[in-house]
Amino acid sequence: MHQTIRTLPEKKHIALVAHDHCKSALLAWVEQHKSTLENHTLYATGTTGNMIQRASGLEVNAMMSGPMGGDQQVGALIAEGKIDVLIFFWDPLNAVPHDPDVKALLRLATVWNIPVATNLSTADFIIHSPGFNAQVEIQIPDYQRYLTDRL
Repeated sequence: MHQTIRTLPEKKHIALVAHDHCKSALLAWVEQHKSTLENHTLYATGTTGNMIQRASGLEVNAMMSGPMGGDQQVGALIAEGKIDVLIFFWDPLNAVPHDPDVKALLRLATVWNIPVATNLSTADFIIHSPGFNAQVEIQIPDYQRYLTDRL
């Protein structure tokens, strides 16, 4: 598929997701980076979003809980170009009933070439990146050209 350029804005739209065993780690990470995150627009799956909002006071656009469709809602926002960064503290050692949704979410983030952190170290690298608070150009699939070429 042909590629095109998408500009991630200075003010990012960041999705925050965490499996149950990782929620406390994500909450601690958000608290540590609260002053940076408050300059961006935050989204999260339901339980995680509500926990972050209560603990930090940050405004969070909460989707449904992950197992109830929240992972798919975040994935849809990624496909629509409405999420710029995904911070997803997932637990690779515990099976979850919505594992296909988790894999689909990570696949969509990869297809649409957005920065993804699945652990604390990578989340720290992303938030400390010079591009985190600046406009950044990324390559994405040229879906409009794909549709045109297929007609």
